[in-house]
Amino acid sequence: MQEQQIDIETEDGIMPTFTCCPDGDGPYPAIVFYMDAPAIREELYDMARRMASDGYFVILPDLFYRFGTIRFPFRNDKTRIIWYAALSNLSNDEVMVDTKAMLDYMDGQAVVKKGAQATIGYCMSGRFVTAAAGTFPDVFAANASLYGVGIVTSQEDSSHFLVKNIKGEMYYGFAEVDSTVPAYVIPTLKSELDAHGIDYVIEVHPDTRHGFCFPSRDIYNEAAAEKVHAHFMDMCKRKL
Repeated sequence: MQEQQIDIETEDGIMPTFTCCPDGDGPYPAIVFYMDAPAIREELYDMARRMASDGYFVILPDLFYRFGTIRFPFRNDKTRIIWYAALSNLSNDEVMVDTKAMLDYMDGQAVVKKGAQATIGYCMSGRFVTAAAGTFPDVFAANASLYGVGIVTSQEDSSHFLVKNIKGEMYYGFAEVDSTVPAYVIPTLKSELDAHGIDYVIEVHPDTRHGFCFPSRDIYNEAAAEKVHAHFMDMCKRKL
């Protein structure tokens, strides 16, 4: 496995970024992996490595770089205050700036295959996956949002307003119990996807709670997590 810690220059500063791909020259199709609210950690690197092992170049940016270096060696009510403040002050537009910087970087890497790419994101990044698919519709062909937060809001930059631009395939996996996803989100999102003829799957996983994909969490649901992983990798195989 080839791994790198690199710095990508964006309009707003230097974004620390982790990349990994199989050994060899490639080229490998790219997956943009957006982090969740608890920030960059070894758990996310391991998830990136797993995707890369199937023959992909995976890029995982530190989306909190505008706030400095934020790391959480443990989770409690105090750490939640910090990451909630950061995610609440990180806009879709800012992350699309970051995404453009990543696309520009990958365009110059011989190990990255030209053409269609994929996105995946958890928690706060469900909205970024949706925004990326709608902002760069000719790039992102396979896109997965897992228990995404803030996909549908009343704000002008709500990511669901970009659904009309999407050309790629979408997967939305939600937890059965999730206080961060209000009841109106799934019906509103589904209505928007249907209205514009988007190729999508929306799935609510039984007996799951927000965060069910992460092995380190006490609410980890292995069956649902593996089903989600398999679905996304199948999308990548078919679309990239």
